[in-house]
Amino acid sequence: MPRGEKSKYSDKQERKADHIAEGYEKRGVSGQEAERRAWATVNKDDGGGKKEGGSGRGKHTGHPAAHKGGKSGGTASASRSAASRSESAKKAAATRKRNAEHHVH
Repeated sequence: MPRGEKSKYSDKQERKADHIAEGYEKRGVSGQEAERRAWATVNKDDGGGKKEGGSGRGKHTGHPAAHKGGKSGGTASASRSAASRSESAKKAAATRKRNAEHHVH
């Protein structure tokens, strides 16, 4: 398969690449670079094209890159002062208490 040929990619992988490229373009990345990054992400996630080459069925399309959310989270909360976090916690507790009284079973 020549470099850059997309015939072995499934429709789902092509939609995925288009969606990723749109996101990069919205963030100001050039169209060509966005496309390159999008296909690199699809390859990283799925290990290349999923359409079977000959006999057999296609390979499963997992979402490994989509499972990274939350690993680097918490920095915004950690940078806030203890008093600010405490105030938020008290407000949340009061809201939960008020809602619990409202929704008595």
